[in-house]
Amino acid sequence: MDIRKIRKLIELINETGVAEIEVHEDKESVRISRYSHAPAQSTPVQYVPQIEPHHAPASAPAQAPHHAPAATAPKEAAPTKGYTVKSPMVGTVYLAPTPGEKPFVEVGQRVEVGDILCLIEAMKMYNQIEADKAGVISARLIDNESPVEFDQPLFIIE
Repeated sequence: MDIRKIRKLIELINETGVAEIEVHEDKESVRISRYSHAPAQSTPVQYVPQIEPHHAPASAPAQAPHHAPAATAPKEAAPTKGYTVKSPMVGTVYLAPTPGEKPFVEVGQRVEVGDILCLIEAMKMYNQIEADKAGVISARLIDNESPVEFDQPLFIIE
């Protein structure tokens, strides 16, 4: 298949927000996807921020390092165990279907595979983020209408 056609397909995906496209031409085929098709991890994933050690001179009293709070600090402390649901894209997260409505999920609520956890707006499209594991939401790591990055932890499911 001609590389120019492949580039056009990539541009099409970027412009439309389509997640995946597959084209067959005679004996050739190409599949282009926004997301990795790597198998999901079978072990729970933990999000633990790394803190640089603070070295003080031997004569100075020991002091704890001062860290400024993050702009989008989570409302609950991150638990040390559980499955982490991560953002599959960059965008703005919405915890409820419309402003003023009840959130899709709350901490302590049981979810099943396929339940909607939140929406992420990317390129003027709203993408449903669904639970890919059944369990209880033990932490929400993002705030409503906050920006999220690719692979950023969103929820912890135990």
